[in-house]
Amino acid sequence: MLPHRLLLAVLGGVAILLAFPGYDVWWLAPVGCGALALATAGARWTTGALCGVLLGLTWFTPMFAWASTYAGPMPWLAMSAASALYPGALGALLALLQRGGAVRPLVGAAAWVLMEHARSVTPFGGFPWARLSFSQADSPLLGAVSLVAVPGLGLLVALVGGLLAVAAQRLLDRRRPDRVRALAALGAALVLVLAPLLVPRPTAGQQITVAAVQGDIPPGFTRTLTADPGTMLQRYTDRTHDLAASVRAGTTPYPDLVLWPEGATDLDPLGARTGALATERIMAAVEDVDAPVVLGGTSRRGDPDGPPWNMVFSYLPGEGLDRTYSKVYLAPFGEFMPLRPLMRHLSPWVDRIADFAAGDRPGVMPVPLRDGGQVDLGLAICFEVVVDPAVRDVVLGGADLLVVPTSNAWFGEGDQSVQHIAASRVRAVEYGRSVVHISNVGVSGLITPDGVVHERTGLFTEAVLVGELPLRSARTLALTTGPWVAPAALVVVLAGLLRARRLPR
Repeated sequence: MLPHRLLLAVLGGVAILLAFPGYDVWWLAPVGCGALALATAGARWTTGALCGVLLGLTWFTPMFAWASTYAGPMPWLAMSAASALYPGALGALLALLQRGGAVRPLVGAAAWVLMEHARSVTPFGGFPWARLSFSQADSPLLGAVSLVAVPGLGLLVALVGGLLAVAAQRLLDRRRPDRVRALAALGAALVLVLAPLLVPRPTAGQQITVAAVQGDIPPGFTRTLTADPGTMLQRYTDRTHDLAASVRAGTTPYPDLVLWPEGATDLDPLGARTGALATERIMAAVEDVDAPVVLGGTSRRGDPDGPPWNMVFSYLPGEGLDRTYSKVYLAPFGEFMPLRPLMRHLSPWVDRIADFAAGDRPGVMPVPLRDGGQVDLGLAICFEVVVDPAVRDVVLGGADLLVVPTSNAWFGEGDQSVQHIAASRVRAVEYGRSVVHISNVGVSGLITPDGVVHERTGLFTEAVLVGELPLRSARTLALTTGPWVAPAALVVVLAGLLRARRLPR
């Protein structure tokens, strides 16, 4: 009956929401996928679409509440509704695939992969936040991500959900309950969940000491997201001078590398008017700590009339500015504004968002170390960490340490920050790399290649994280399999549609 299907869809959306950081009940993600499979089995495609939209609204609307912190309710609701259209399309597709009324776990899981891939690339470049994989940072399933990458881990989550749905369907069949097949489906689901525990997560490698500075934001900044020029930079230079004093006193180990987050300098290091002052302040901190400092900031690259660039700069003791990286994958509605005239009707903040220019090369940044060695940083600025090609390309480019400099100041005290660092944990295991996730306001942490967070900070606090992280260059299977998961899922879905056409409704 339609009400039962709609109720299942709503409960499925709640279950997936609760699987993500902020609630952290990871095992509810498969339950939510299974609920949608049951809600759409044997349904008309229109009913399936309605179930999918309801699941999406129930999932995304509370999950994206942090988007309303400054932009207001209309952009948040618009983003949630637009995102819910993708599960809506998934629901219609599941109804077609399950035309005969039986839950089909494999083709259903493949359909989930296609839906998440579509969200990742459309519209305006996509917004791959809140994919199933990023709910599994504390799950036994996480080990599989080094074999099948983030898209493949999402497939496994949905496949476990499909098997749970098969078990429920077999047990609840009033005409012919089949306990044997139900138990077989439950057994298969349990094996899928536990088998990844056997996948090794090596952490051995050359150790370097990393210091990551979380400066927090100035008083009053939360009201306008602005401060007097140089205020943010001053916070980071002061904390770095404190770090240098602590090193000289022998209470803190000497850092091989110091990292500041996105937007740490609010003076343009390449600007005609601010460049000299910014460089003077940054280099004073660099020379004091006597280690390379890598930091984020916005720059117009010396052209006051040109577009802004979201950049990372590396400074070396005795040398000054060494290398830069410009963010490649810009966030729609955050770093460029599609449909600007229309968006003005949704929020007065629209015209505070400039259209940034995008870089054209992956964020691989070699940084020399004092002992004559070198660390090859793989940079993923802010939301780039959830973009598959952004992270994959830096690992292919030779990165042996991943760095995620981010701000998070736009999103208040909601769950965005914990969702963000969970994505970095999944990436650490996916590619077998340590990750420094350093935020302006938190949550920050040093993550080893097994996905474990060390020196984790809270929100809206000042902190300096210091710890040893291993550098690793070995490549995981995920580098090879990752790009093929979505094409393989498309083949499975097309074959499933051809088979379903021959089934009676």
